[in-house]
Amino acid sequence: MVGHCGLFARDVVDVDGIPVTNLADTWVDMGELIRPGVPLGLDDLVIMGDAVADRLGSITPLVEALDARKAPRGKRTLLEALSWVRVGSESPGETRTRLIPVRAGLPEPELNATVYASSGRRLGRPDMRWVKQRLLLEYQGRDFHDSDEQRAKDELRFARFAKHDWRVLPVWDKDVNTDQAREALVVGVANELGHPIEDLDLTDIHPRFFSLRMLELAEIRSR
Repeated sequence: MVGHCGLFARDVVDVDGIPVTNLADTWVDMGELIRPGVPLGLDDLVIMGDAVADRLGSITPLVEALDARKAPRGKRTLLEALSWVRVGSESPGETRTRLIPVRAGLPEPELNATVYASSGRRLGRPDMRWVKQRLLLEYQGRDFHDSDEQRAKDELRFARFAKHDWRVLPVWDKDVNTDQAREALVVGVANELGHPIEDLDLTDIHPRFFSLRMLELAEIRSR
């Protein structure tokens, strides 16, 4: 439990009879935990921000909650995280996967948008899609997708997309957890999108723990 002063600056909601700060204000409060020695980083704020924005249907409540604070701790990190928050990501794995190709310079995908056949039949809701190139990316979280039964269902689902000229790129945790794997993922997506490999920034595909400003300050101190 961490006590906070300044409840007047936060909105309180009731959850199962317990008064708590609302989602957007709680996200802002998490900014003060981003510091050396605490196992919480910039990308964790992006993941939380995605979850809040998806629940509320907009990034605006996050912007308003941050603007309402005079000088919240971790504001620079919160602002940088906010620049990466999007509506539509439905799991931490989806957020982490989305950040890799986008930070490398690839176009942003649409998130969890329903795909329809030309007849109007609903084909499914892929995690990410690039409509012009008819490419779908599915993050296969092992907690849900690793059983033989679910793998069989996924194969049928992917075949349904393929029948209507959508290419499906399944991504597992092994594809995002090492530098070599992340680079291979970015190059693979770029090839599928027809994006020039030489235009990619493969130096920026790593998970981010500290904000760029915090890294700059650390470098200044070391000098």
